[in-house]
Amino acid sequence: MSRLANGQLFAVCVLVWGTTWYAITWQIADLAPEIGVALRFALTGASVLGFAAWRGMPLRFGAFDHARFALQGAFMYGVSYVCVYHAEQHVVSGLVAVGYSASPLIVSLGARLAFGAPLSGRFLAGGVVGLIGVTLIFWPEIAKAPAGAGSTLGAVFTVGAVLLSAVGSLSASRNRHHGLPFWPALGFGMLWGALASLLLAAALGRAWSMPLNAGWWLSLLYLALAGSVITFACY
Repeated sequence: MSRLANGQLFAVCVLVWGTTWYAITWQIADLAPEIGVALRFALTGASVLGFAAWRGMPLRFGAFDHARFALQGAFMYGVSYVCVYHAEQHVVSGLVAVGYSASPLIVSLGARLAFGAPLSGRFLAGGVVGLIGVTLIFWPEIAKAPAGAGSTLGAVFTVGAVLLSAVGSLSASRNRHHGLPFWPALGFGMLWGALASLLLAAALGRAWSMPLNAGWWLSLLYLALAGSVITFACY
C-alpha cells in the first residue's frame, strides 16, 4: 500500500476517532455503559460479518479459532470500552484521549516483551512527542477538571481501558500471525466483545431501559458504523 493511501487511512482514524469521545457522552447519559458497549459492538460485528458474507469470505471457524477471536474481542472491543465509557462519566473526554494517545507505545512495548518484536528509538521518540502533543492540545480542558475522588476514579478507568485495549491489540496481532482473515476476525471479535459486555452487565445487575431520544440512537449509529467499522478497518 502506498504512503499516500496510508496517510489517508490515518486521516480517517484521526478525524473520526477524534469525534467519538463526544459521541460517547450521549451514550452514557441515558444507559449503563456495559449495555451501551454491548449494543454498539453487536451492531458493528453484525455489519462487518454481513460485509464479509457479501464479499464471499468464509465464516466457518473451529472452536480454537473462536477462542482467539474471543480473546481479541473481549479485551479490544468489550471490557476496554466499558472502562472508556465509565471514565467519561468522571473526567473530561480530553483526559481519556490523552490516555489513549499512549496506547501505541504500550502496545509496542508489549509486543517487544511478549513476541520479541523490534522497537526502534525513533518510534519511541515519535510516540513520546505525540503523547506530549495530545496533552498540550487538551491541556485547557484538563486544567479545568475538578480534583477529587471522581477524577481519580476516572483516571483509573482510563488507565484500565488503555491496558486492556493493549491486550486486545496484541491478541489481534497474534491472530494475524496465525493467518486468521482480517474481516471475519474483526466481525467475530466485535460480537465476542459485545457478549463480554453483556455478561458484565448481567453480573452487575444493569437495567435495560432503552432511551427514546433521537440523539442517543444517532450517536449509537455513528459510534457503531463510523467510529468502529470504518476506523478499525482503516487502523
